[in-house]
Amino acid sequence: MPKPEINLREKDRKFLWHPFTQHRIWEKEEFPVIIRGNGVYLYDDQGKKYIDGVSSLWANAHGHNHPLLNKAIKDQLSKIAHSTFLGLSHPPGIILAEKLIKIAPQGLTRVFYAENGASAVEIALKMAFQFWKQKGEKKRGKFLSFELAYHGDTVGAMSIGKIPLFTETYKPLLFETISAPSPDCYRCPEKRERCEPGEWACFNKFKKIIEKHSSEIAGVFIEPMVQCAGGIIVQPKGFLKAVERICKDYGILLIADEVAVGLGRLGSMFAVELEGVEPDFIVLGKALGAGYLPISAVLVQEKIFKAFLGDYHSERTFFHGHTYTANPLACAVAIQGLELFEKEKRILNVQKRARQLAGWKDKFLELGIVGEFRQVGLLAGIELVKDKKTRAEFPPELMLGFEVARRARKKGAILRPLGNVLVLMPPLCISEKELNRLLEITLESIKQLKEKLG
Repeated sequence: MPKPEINLREKDRKFLWHPFTQHRIWEKEEFPVIIRGNGVYLYDDQGKKYIDGVSSLWANAHGHNHPLLNKAIKDQLSKIAHSTFLGLSHPPGIILAEKLIKIAPQGLTRVFYAENGASAVEIALKMAFQFWKQKGEKKRGKFLSFELAYHGDTVGAMSIGKIPLFTETYKPLLFETISAPSPDCYRCPEKRERCEPGEWACFNKFKKIIEKHSSEIAGVFIEPMVQCAGGIIVQPKGFLKAVERICKDYGILLIADEVAVGLGRLGSMFAVELEGVEPDFIVLGKALGAGYLPISAVLVQEKIFKAFLGDYHSERTFFHGHTYTANPLACAVAIQGLELFEKEKRILNVQKRARQLAGWKDKFLELGIVGEFRQVGLLAGIELVKDKKTRAEFPPELMLGFEVARRARKKGAILRPLGNVLVLMPPLCISEKELNRLLEITLESIKQLKEKLG
């Protein structure tokens, strides 16, 4: 007799609790159950095919089911799946660190591993705090970050995060930080369409904050070039470099959170390279594991590392580590992922697709409900607005971003919006034809929504 069909969706609704999900809505949602992937495509249990328009939460760089990435894991699995990095080492961890330092911006010399972006941010926080303590500058204990910043969901990462929807509930748990205005030109409170370099209202306020609190700031956290979870907010040209200059002038550590924008996404291996910035820390995640296994890393300058040297019983040791720090399987796939950037000319493809993506900007802006099309590299945010002139927003309860995503899903593309901002962040290996289809689906879905709204 044939086996009875398993109702996966029913079991999902009965047993699971999904991240960032209101389950009262989820109970009615016709969500796909993904069972396999290939290249930029995902396939569900009903046989339907989708373009992965968000790289499986911004992580998949080289496509799903890549034979060389699969082989890297299989080869390592035949040797050992995991061995602690506390008091021991292993080849994948060593080789990956060397590869990262060889391609990293000048001055970064050491690698500390973790499993995800938020964990790596916590490491950078603790390292920067302890660095100043061990340099004898105990007053430098606060961190500055920008409004609408997102650095993860652990307590330390939330403390420097500045998106109220994600942090307000937990405010009593969070430590005090210093906030600077977001470089959000589209919704600048000064209502200035264009600012000359050095005349940005947000930067001038940032500079004044630094001048006032420089003696107590341990480090400045920044998402270089683009604040992703805040709504794909693209920083004005020169802003990042100006932030670096101020940090150097006042001897403040600059910590670049490249979890989302690093490793090729913006058309260079590191986002800071676009403005020739050399930070004290770079935090990596997501694409580091090629969308296969969880791994993240904190890259630091030698001065940071040397401040932790001391005797065995010294308090200068960095007492931090995770069970799966430098997991050999994750390191092995990360090594192969970095090699694919060269073997498959990944950066060149991103640059070509970025120009292609930019060519669609006017088509989206012609739609009455698209207020702005923001893009850097193979990353774009399409903001839906109620009124293009006033930039008035649609009420969040209308869930218009999710409505577009639902329509796109029916047409064969997976999107995940940030409120009223539609995010396009496909795998870095996407072809010209595949990207055109993703853009066609997105455009058609917005048009349908506009017609529904009248």
